[in-house]
Amino acid sequence: MTENLILVRPSLDWEEELLAYKEAFKDEHMHGGAGLDRFDKMSDWMVYLEKLSRDKPAAEGWTATAFLCIRPSDKRMVGICNVRHYLNSLGLLNVSGHIGYSIRPDERQKGYAKEQLRLALLEAKKLGIEKVLLTCADGNIGSERTIVANGGVYEDSRLDESTGDMMKRYWIDVTEGV
Repeated sequence: MTENLILVRPSLDWEEELLAYKEAFKDEHMHGGAGLDRFDKMSDWMVYLEKLSRDKPAAEGWTATAFLCIRPSDKRMVGICNVRHYLNSLGLLNVSGHIGYSIRPDERQKGYAKEQLRLALLEAKKLGIEKVLLTCADGNIGSERTIVANGGVYEDSRLDESTGDMMKRYWIDVTEGV
């Protein structure tokens, strides 16, 4: 059984873990990281997250709430996720969906993605989102299994014009329980 995890809002209290998490992704793209990879100073990222979470469109054209996924036993950040409040752009509707997430590379294949997504779905429900759209690139077996394990129902695949990837789209009805 997977160890319990918790979601916490980012703060400078987690700066050391955030920097270590960011360093763990130096050789790959950090999906669902709410822009963490673009900031060298965590205080600047915190300001960005505050703007991103407001119910006014952010510079990106969408709003989201970011969470750190923490393993309480050792207070290690094993993941990061963000819940996008609305599907108010074609990019979100076709490619990104309501929730973006990643798991630290050295913590993968331990069931953490499944639990982190379950917790993120609960956060989406708190925001009043009843049907949550999740996406993954065709061929990303790990993400696909994570989504399906949380009740994802496949709808279709759409082209991500920015990468050329086909994105599989799944819906989860959080009113039926998570």
